[in-house]
Amino acid sequence: MRILVTGTAGFIGSHVAHRLLDRGDEVIGVDNLNDYYEVSLKEARLARLTCRERFTDVRLDISDRAGVEALFETYKPERVVHLAAQAGVRYSIENPHAYMTANIIGHMNILEGCRHHDVKHLVYASSSSVYGANETMPFSVHDNVDHPLSLYAATKKANELMSHTYSSLYQLPTTGLRFFTVYGPWGRPDMALFIFTRKILAGEPIDVFNFGHHKRDFTYIDDIVEGVIRTLDHVATANPEWSGLDPDPGTGKVPYRIYNIGSNNPVELSRYIEILEECLGVKAKRNLLPMQPGDVPATYADVQALIDDVGYRPETTVEEGIKRFVAWYRDFYKV
Repeated sequence: MRILVTGTAGFIGSHVAHRLLDRGDEVIGVDNLNDYYEVSLKEARLARLTCRERFTDVRLDISDRAGVEALFETYKPERVVHLAAQAGVRYSIENPHAYMTANIIGHMNILEGCRHHDVKHLVYASSSSVYGANETMPFSVHDNVDHPLSLYAATKKANELMSHTYSSLYQLPTTGLRFFTVYGPWGRPDMALFIFTRKILAGEPIDVFNFGHHKRDFTYIDDIVEGVIRTLDHVATANPEWSGLDPDPGTGKVPYRIYNIGSNNPVELSRYIEILEECLGVKAKRNLLPMQPGDVPATYADVQALIDDVGYRPETTVEEGIKRFVAWYRDFYKV
């Protein structure tokens, strides 16, 4: 198939593009290489893709309406994996307008492109952040998610609502994937594992929020990619049992689906750091701090819907995943 993947210079997008190319698909990769974090890392991810056959590199900001219209008109993708977004909970407090531009206008442009060019399936990135103030564990796609705690979470919830509208109005099959704390080789430098590794190796103290009692459903990148690919191949369909008298937030009477992708095995942050210390062979200097604004104490994914529909099974333990990340980090940064 010819598949449009947005965010191919990003962490998840680059891995998804490689997997699609490995199985013989043609990938049209889109990214604007913004400077939210080190551009050199994004360029290194892209360099591994641009040397491959059947990959086309397009430099484009998805908030550029005319540019996105021309993109769809030129390449006419059969399916779309939309992963480009402004990421980061804390950065959304500092720079809210960036999230409206990338996550709302950008998502709108992708929806319009899909609508007007007969795209057979749109799979897009949502986030575990949408669960916000929810306290029922594990988080289920059948739960209400109307109480976000950050603007980032609110934009991702908005993406789900916008997608449902297009599924309803135009019968566009859409699937939203709520990612749970993704980590692994080629990861994002603003994520905890990356920050901790850099600072521990440099002998600097690490900030440990919520005094290390945070619990996260850390999910290894290979397991995430497997879920994305399986979902892309399983085109969203209507739920024949959906009722407006008892509406299920995770499905619809239109071709619309929401899934969690997580490891289904939350780990306390203090234990996560211990595993990292073991892999690095260095003890961390911990600066214990209270919880930050916009953060949540725990995330835990109920992935039963994804298991039932596409056979998703996370396989990578956090011990193995951190080990692989450390090996990549030492090699890439020559530490």
